[in-house]
Amino acid sequence: MRVAVITGGARRIGAAITNMLLDDGWSVIIHCNRSVTQARHLIKRGRGAIVSGDLSSDEELFRIIEEIHDHKLVEEAGGIDLLIHNASIYNTEDFATVTPQELRRFTSIHLDAPFFITQGLAPKLKAKNGCVIGMVDTSWNHAWEELAHYTATKGALRQLIVNLAGELAPEIRVNGIAPGAILAASWEKERFAKILEKVPLGKAGKPEDIANAVKFLANAEYITGFILPVDGGWSLT
Repeated sequence: MRVAVITGGARRIGAAITNMLLDDGWSVIIHCNRSVTQARHLIKRGRGAIVSGDLSSDEELFRIIEEIHDHKLVEEAGGIDLLIHNASIYNTEDFATVTPQELRRFTSIHLDAPFFITQGLAPKLKAKNGCVIGMVDTSWNHAWEELAHYTATKGALRQLIVNLAGELAPEIRVNGIAPGAILAASWEKERFAKILEKVPLGKAGKPEDIANAVKFLANAEYITGFILPVDGGWSLT
């Protein structure tokens, strides 16, 4: 029995990953915040469970970690095979107007939650020689206008992935995926169209492309500390 845990696993890219895992016979613990209805719909495809809560709240975060750590699916499987840090938030804001509260909100989701969830679940991952995958992006070493709060915190997650790959080896593998132009937010269609003009493959990706990358890394037993771009070549530009 293989158990996967995915944060933000009920919608968009997270839902595609969850569907892939369930279809492949995994038992999946889906974390979500407000998308409980969507999560319930997903687990009809296979064996799964839902853990809900706000990752930006310390109290909620540590309750979520405890609930997953002690979950019956984890107990039955003898540990956790795969942990996916997929939860993310995204919006544009001028650098001059970003408040401490807003920056902390981004940090809590993109850095604090992956850090402490991995820390809390590490014994369960070690028990199965498990794998951790974090979702970063293609902003590394680029300047994205009105997104400093987002790119800085995603950059922190990238470094966490690399560091943990060294610290948790050989029992736990840790890798990252950097999605490119996959799904446009409703407010950024014009920006998205301009991005696609720069993508060498000339088209947007699909959530299933990220799910396939998760499947690859979950089974790649001799890869750790790697950030896999799934971006149609956008990172070349």
